[in-house]
Amino acid sequence: MAKSVVVLPGDGIGPEVAAVAIEVLGVLPVDVTVEEHLFGGAAIDATGSPLPDETLAAARGAHAVLLGAVGGPKWDGGGVRPEDGLLGLRRALDVYANIRPAAQGDVDLVVVRELVGGLYFGARGVRDDGTVFDTCEYHPDEIRRIVRRGFELARTRRRSLTSVDKANVLDTSRLWRRIVEELAPGYPDVELRHALVDSAAMDLVTSPERFDVIVTENMFGDILSDVAAAVTGGLGLAASASLGDARPGIFEPVHGSAPDIAGTGAANPAAMLRSLALMLTHAFDRADLAEAVERSVEAALVSTPTPDLGGSATTAEFARTVIARLEDAWTTAPS
Repeated sequence: MAKSVVVLPGDGIGPEVAAVAIEVLGVLPVDVTVEEHLFGGAAIDATGSPLPDETLAAARGAHAVLLGAVGGPKWDGGGVRPEDGLLGLRRALDVYANIRPAAQGDVDLVVVRELVGGLYFGARGVRDDGTVFDTCEYHPDEIRRIVRRGFELARTRRRSLTSVDKANVLDTSRLWRRIVEELAPGYPDVELRHALVDSAAMDLVTSPERFDVIVTENMFGDILSDVAAAVTGGLGLAASASLGDARPGIFEPVHGSAPDIAGTGAANPAAMLRSLALMLTHAFDRADLAEAVERSVEAALVSTPTPDLGGSATTAEFARTVIARLEDAWTTAPS
Protein backbone atom coordinates (compact mmCIF):
# COMPACT_ATOMS: atom_id res chain seq x y z
CA MET A 1 0.00 0.00 0.00
CA ALA A 2 1.34 3.39 -0.98
CA LYS A 3 2.35 5.84 1.72
CA SER A 4 0.78 9.28 1.39
CA VAL A 5 2.82 12.45 1.83
CA VAL A 6 1.29 15.91 2.03
CA VAL A 7 3.76 18.58 0.96
CA LEU A 8 3.25 22.12 2.20
CA PRO A 9 5.70 24.24 0.16
CA GLY A 10 4.89 27.45 2.04
CA ASP A 11 6.69 30.71 1.34
CA GLY A 12 9.99 32.17 0.15
CA ILE A 13 12.44 29.40 -0.70
CA GLY A 14 10.01 26.83 0.69
CA PRO A 15 8.58 25.86 -2.72
CA GLU A 16 12.09 25.57 -4.19
CA VAL A 17 13.48 23.21 -1.55
CA ALA A 18 10.20 21.29 -1.36
CA ALA A 19 10.40 20.65 -5.10
CA VAL A 20 13.86 19.13 -4.61
CA ALA A 21 12.56 16.86 -1.85
CA ILE A 22 9.74 15.66 -4.11
CA GLU A 23 12.21 15.02 -6.93
CA VAL A 24 14.52 13.02 -4.65
CA LEU A 25 11.60 11.10 -3.19
CA GLY A 26 10.65 10.16 -6.75
CA VAL A 27 13.91 8.28 -7.35
CA LEU A 28 13.74 6.27 -4.14
CA PRO A 29 12.41 2.70 -4.21
CA VAL A 30 9.28 3.48 -2.17
CA ASP A 31 5.59 3.34 -3.05
CA VAL A 32 4.37 6.84 -2.29
CA THR A 33 1.72 9.34 -3.32
CA VAL A 34 2.36 13.08 -3.03
CA GLU A 35 -0.15 15.92 -2.69
CA GLU A 36 0.72 19.62 -2.45
CA HIS A 37 -1.46 22.03 -0.47
CA LEU A 38 -1.47 25.73 0.38
CA PHE A 39 0.02 26.75 3.70
CA GLY A 40 1.41 29.83 5.44
CA GLY A 41 1.57 33.17 3.68
CA ALA A 42 0.68 31.67 0.32
CA ALA A 43 -2.51 30.31 1.87
CA ILE A 44 -3.31 33.69 3.45
CA ASP A 45 -3.05 35.32 0.03
CA ALA A 46 -5.32 32.72 -1.57
CA THR A 47 -7.85 32.01 1.17
CA GLY A 48 -7.32 34.43 4.05
CA SER A 49 -6.18 31.62 6.35
CA PRO A 50 -2.64 30.28 6.90
CA LEU A 51 -4.10 26.81 7.51
CA PRO A 52 -7.12 26.23 5.24
CA ASP A 53 -9.56 23.49 6.20
CA GLU A 54 -8.66 21.53 3.07
CA THR A 55 -4.97 21.58 3.97
CA LEU A 56 -5.60 20.44 7.54
CA ALA A 57 -7.91 17.62 6.39
CA ALA A 58 -5.28 16.40 3.91
CA ALA A 59 -2.55 16.53 6.56
CA ARG A 60 -4.63 14.56 9.04
CA GLY A 61 -5.18 11.80 6.48
CA ALA A 62 -1.54 11.48 5.41
CA HIS A 63 1.27 9.24 6.60
CA ALA A 64 3.60 12.25 6.77
CA VAL A 65 3.70 16.00 6.23
CA LEU A 66 6.71 17.56 4.52
CA LEU A 67 6.92 21.30 5.09
CA GLY A 68 9.05 23.86 3.25
CA ALA A 69 9.09 27.15 5.16
CA VAL A 70 6.65 29.87 6.14
CA GLY A 71 6.67 33.59 6.75
CA GLY A 72 8.19 36.76 5.39
CA PRO A 73 7.98 40.53 5.74
CA LYS A 74 5.03 40.65 3.34
CA TRP A 75 2.76 39.35 6.09
CA ASP A 76 4.32 41.02 9.13
CA GLY A 77 1.86 43.88 9.32
CA GLY A 78 -1.39 41.94 9.21
CA GLY A 79 -3.46 40.47 12.00
CA VAL A 80 -3.03 36.91 10.66
CA ARG A 81 0.52 35.62 10.32
CA PRO A 82 1.85 32.58 8.44
CA GLU A 83 3.33 31.28 11.71
CA ASP A 84 -0.21 31.01 13.10
CA GLY A 85 -0.77 28.21 10.61
CA LEU A 86 2.34 26.41 11.81
CA LEU A 87 1.29 26.56 15.45
CA GLY A 88 -2.23 25.49 14.50
CA LEU A 89 -0.98 22.52 12.49
CA ARG A 90 1.27 21.34 15.30
CA ARG A 91 -1.56 21.56 17.79
CA ALA A 92 -4.10 19.90 15.50
CA LEU A 93 -1.80 16.94 14.81
CA ASP A 94 -0.58 16.88 18.44
CA VAL A 95 3.03 16.52 17.34
CA TYR A 96 4.35 17.24 20.81
CA ALA A 97 7.92 15.96 20.31
CA ASN A 98 10.23 18.02 18.13
CA ILE A 99 13.38 16.04 17.35
CA ARG A 100 16.35 18.19 16.30
CA PRO A 101 19.60 16.30 15.56
CA ALA A 102 22.86 18.25 15.51
CA ALA A 103 26.09 16.51 14.55
CA GLN A 104 29.50 17.55 13.30
CA GLY A 105 32.89 16.10 14.14
CA ASP A 106 32.96 15.11 17.81
CA VAL A 107 29.51 16.61 18.41
CA ASP A 108 26.51 14.28 18.12
CA LEU A 109 23.45 15.40 20.05
CA VAL A 110 19.67 15.56 19.75
CA VAL A 111 17.38 18.18 21.24
CA VAL A 112 13.93 16.85 22.17
CA ARG A 113 11.70 19.91 22.44
CA GLU A 114 8.14 19.92 23.78
CA LEU A 115 6.21 21.47 20.91
CA VAL A 116 2.53 22.06 21.72
CA GLY A 117 2.56 23.58 25.21
CA GLY A 118 4.26 26.28 27.22
CA LEU A 119 4.60 29.96 26.43
CA TYR A 120 3.73 29.69 22.74
CA PHE A 121 0.32 28.17 23.48
CA GLY A 122 -0.63 29.81 26.78
CA ALA A 123 -3.12 32.62 27.37
CA ARG A 124 -2.03 35.97 25.95
CA GLY A 125 -3.47 39.41 25.61
CA VAL A 126 -3.39 43.12 26.40
CA ARG A 127 -4.68 44.65 29.62
CA ASP A 128 -6.50 47.97 29.86
CA ASP A 129 -3.32 49.73 31.02
CA GLY A 130 -1.41 48.61 27.91
CA THR A 131 0.42 45.72 29.54
CA VAL A 132 0.94 42.78 27.19
CA PHE A 133 1.21 39.27 28.60
CA ASP A 134 2.01 35.73 27.47
CA THR A 135 1.45 32.82 29.85
CA CYS A 136 3.61 29.71 30.24
CA GLU A 137 1.53 26.75 31.38
CA TYR A 138 2.23 23.02 31.58
CA HIS A 139 0.10 20.10 32.73
CA PRO A 140 2.02 17.22 34.33
CA ASP A 141 0.87 14.85 31.58
CA GLU A 142 2.32 17.13 28.89
CA ILE A 143 5.66 16.97 30.65
CA ARG A 144 5.54 13.22 31.26
CA ARG A 145 5.06 12.30 27.63
CA ILE A 146 7.90 14.45 26.29
CA VAL A 147 10.29 13.41 29.05
CA ARG A 148 9.55 9.75 28.31
CA ARG A 149 10.45 10.47 24.68
CA GLY A 150 13.76 11.88 25.84
CA PHE A 151 14.56 8.88 28.01
CA GLU A 152 13.55 6.41 25.29
CA LEU A 153 15.68 8.17 22.69
CA ALA A 154 18.66 8.28 25.06
CA ARG A 155 18.36 4.50 25.44
CA THR A 156 19.00 4.12 21.70
CA ARG A 157 22.06 6.37 21.78
CA ARG A 158 24.73 6.93 24.46
CA ARG A 159 22.32 6.61 27.40
CA SER A 160 22.76 10.15 28.66
CA LEU A 161 19.90 12.62 29.14
CA THR A 162 20.18 16.28 30.09
CA SER A 163 16.92 17.85 31.27
CA VAL A 164 16.97 21.63 30.86
CA ASP A 165 14.80 23.98 32.89
CA LYS A 166 14.88 27.20 34.91
CA ALA A 167 13.87 25.65 38.23
CA ASN A 168 15.64 28.30 40.29
CA VAL A 169 13.07 30.87 39.09
CA LEU A 170 9.99 29.38 37.39
CA ASP A 171 7.21 27.26 38.92
CA THR A 172 6.65 25.51 35.58
CA SER A 173 10.30 24.49 35.63
CA ARG A 174 10.04 23.23 39.20
CA LEU A 175 7.13 21.03 38.10
CA TRP A 176 9.20 19.94 35.09
CA ARG A 177 12.08 18.87 37.32
CA ARG A 178 9.78 17.00 39.71
CA ILE A 179 8.26 15.04 36.83
CA VAL A 180 11.70 14.19 35.44
CA GLU A 181 12.77 12.87 38.86
CA GLU A 182 9.52 10.91 39.10
CA LEU A 183 10.19 9.15 35.79
CA ALA A 184 13.94 8.63 36.15
CA PRO A 185 13.75 5.39 38.25
CA GLY A 186 12.05 3.74 35.27
CA TYR A 187 15.20 4.31 33.23
CA PRO A 188 18.05 3.14 35.46
CA ASP A 189 20.23 2.56 32.40
CA VAL A 190 20.13 6.26 31.43
CA GLU A 191 22.36 8.78 33.17
CA LEU A 192 20.31 11.86 34.07
CA ARG A 193 21.65 15.38 34.49
CA HIS A 194 19.69 18.56 35.24
CA ALA A 195 20.85 21.89 33.81
CA LEU A 196 19.56 25.43 34.00
CA VAL A 197 18.85 26.84 30.58
CA ASP A 198 21.44 29.61 30.78
CA SER A 199 24.26 27.27 31.77
CA ALA A 200 23.09 24.72 29.18
CA ALA A 201 23.32 27.41 26.49
CA MET A 202 26.86 28.24 27.55
CA ASP A 203 27.88 24.57 27.54
CA LEU A 204 26.38 24.08 24.08
CA VAL A 205 28.68 26.79 22.79
CA THR A 206 31.83 25.83 24.73
CA SER A 207 31.50 22.04 25.19
CA PRO A 208 28.78 20.67 22.89
CA GLU A 209 30.42 17.24 22.77
CA ARG A 210 29.34 16.58 26.36
CA PHE A 211 25.66 16.33 25.34
CA ASP A 212 23.83 13.27 24.05
CA VAL A 213 20.07 13.93 24.36
CA ILE A 214 18.61 17.18 25.68
CA VAL A 215 14.95 17.31 26.70
CA THR A 216 13.29 20.62 27.46
CA GLU A 217 10.18 22.76 27.19
CA ASN A 218 8.99 24.64 24.15
CA MET A 219 10.70 28.03 24.22
CA PHE A 220 13.94 26.77 25.74
CA GLY A 221 14.03 24.05 23.10
CA ASP A 222 13.40 26.55 20.33
CA ILE A 223 16.42 28.56 21.40
CA LEU A 224 18.79 25.75 22.36
CA SER A 225 18.16 23.75 19.19
CA ASP A 226 19.15 26.80 17.13
CA VAL A 227 22.30 27.16 19.20
CA ALA A 228 23.07 23.47 18.63
CA ALA A 229 22.54 23.95 14.90
CA ALA A 230 24.84 26.97 14.87
CA VAL A 231 27.74 25.04 16.41
CA THR A 232 27.32 22.14 13.98
CA GLY A 233 27.15 23.91 10.64
CA GLY A 234 24.33 26.45 10.84
CA LEU A 235 20.55 26.61 10.46
CA GLY A 236 20.81 26.08 6.72
CA LEU A 237 21.81 22.46 7.28
CA ALA A 238 19.50 21.59 10.18
CA ALA A 239 16.49 19.28 9.90
CA SER A 240 13.68 18.39 12.27
CA ALA A 241 10.94 15.86 12.89
CA SER A 242 7.83 16.72 14.91
CA LEU A 243 6.18 13.56 16.17
CA GLY A 244 3.14 12.54 18.18
CA ASP A 245 1.86 9.19 19.34
CA ALA A 246 0.17 8.53 16.00
CA ARG A 247 0.69 9.53 12.39
CA PRO A 248 1.34 11.86 10.74
CA GLY A 249 4.55 13.58 11.75
CA ILE A 250 5.72 16.92 10.37
CA PHE A 251 9.17 16.99 8.80
CA GLU A 252 10.73 20.36 8.03
CA PRO A 253 14.02 22.20 7.73
CA VAL A 254 14.85 24.54 10.57
CA HIS A 255 15.76 27.50 8.36
CA GLY A 256 13.30 30.26 7.55
CA SER A 257 11.76 31.25 4.25
CA ALA A 258 14.74 33.45 3.23
CA PRO A 259 12.71 35.78 0.99
CA ASP A 260 15.88 37.67 0.04
CA ILE A 261 17.11 34.74 -2.07
CA ALA A 262 13.75 33.30 -3.13
CA GLY A 263 13.65 32.75 -6.88
CA THR A 264 17.39 33.19 -7.37
CA GLY A 265 18.23 29.50 -7.48
CA ALA A 266 20.69 29.91 -4.59
CA ALA A 267 18.76 28.07 -1.85
CA ASN A 268 20.54 25.17 -0.19
CA PRO A 269 18.15 22.19 -0.08
CA ALA A 270 20.33 20.14 2.30
CA ALA A 271 18.18 20.76 5.39
CA MET A 272 15.04 19.84 3.47
CA LEU A 273 16.62 16.62 2.23
CA ARG A 274 17.78 15.78 5.74
CA SER A 275 14.19 16.32 6.86
CA LEU A 276 13.16 13.91 4.13
CA ALA A 277 15.62 11.41 5.60
CA LEU A 278 13.97 11.82 9.01
CA MET A 279 10.63 11.18 7.33
CA LEU A 280 11.94 7.99 5.77
CA THR A 281 13.08 6.81 9.20
CA HIS A 282 10.11 7.78 11.35
CA ALA A 283 7.15 7.60 8.94
CA PHE A 284 8.28 4.92 6.48
CA ASP A 285 10.48 2.77 8.72
CA ARG A 286 13.16 2.88 6.03
CA ALA A 287 16.33 3.78 7.89
CA ASP A 288 18.30 2.26 5.00
CA LEU A 289 16.93 4.80 2.53
CA ALA A 290 17.38 7.59 5.06
CA GLU A 291 21.05 6.68 5.37
CA ALA A 292 21.44 6.68 1.59
CA VAL A 293 19.92 10.16 1.36
CA GLU A 294 22.15 11.43 4.18
CA ARG A 295 25.27 10.06 2.47
CA SER A 296 24.28 11.63 -0.83
CA VAL A 297 23.63 15.00 0.81
CA GLU A 298 27.00 14.87 2.58
CA ALA A 299 28.73 14.15 -0.72
CA ALA A 300 26.91 17.03 -2.42
CA LEU A 301 27.86 19.43 0.36
CA VAL A 302 31.50 18.69 -0.44
CA SER A 303 31.39 18.48 -4.22
CA THR A 304 28.57 20.90 -5.09
CA PRO A 305 28.35 23.59 -2.37
CA THR A 306 25.78 26.34 -2.68
CA PRO A 307 26.62 30.03 -2.06
CA ASP A 308 25.83 29.89 1.66
CA LEU A 309 28.69 27.38 1.99
CA GLY A 310 31.13 29.38 -0.10
CA GLY A 311 30.33 27.65 -3.38
CA SER A 312 28.50 28.68 -6.52
CA ALA A 313 26.19 25.71 -7.19
CA THR A 314 22.51 26.34 -7.77
CA THR A 315 19.69 24.55 -6.00
CA ALA A 316 19.11 22.48 -9.14
CA GLU A 317 22.78 21.53 -9.45
CA PHE A 318 22.90 20.42 -5.83
CA ALA A 319 19.77 18.34 -6.40
CA ARG A 320 21.26 16.71 -9.50
CA THR A 321 24.35 15.68 -7.55
CA VAL A 322 22.24 14.06 -4.83
CA ILE A 323 20.00 12.27 -7.33
CA ALA A 324 22.94 11.01 -9.41
CA ARG A 325 24.57 9.54 -6.35
CA LEU A 326 21.33 7.87 -5.24
CA GLU A 327 20.69 6.44 -8.70
CA ASP A 328 24.24 5.13 -8.78
CA ALA A 329 23.69 3.49 -5.38
CA TRP A 330 20.64 1.60 -6.68
CA THR A 331 22.37 0.42 -9.88
CA THR A 332 25.52 -0.75 -8.06
CA ALA A 333 23.80 -2.36 -5.06
CA PRO A 334 24.09 -6.17 -4.97
CA SER A 335 20.93 -7.97 -6.06
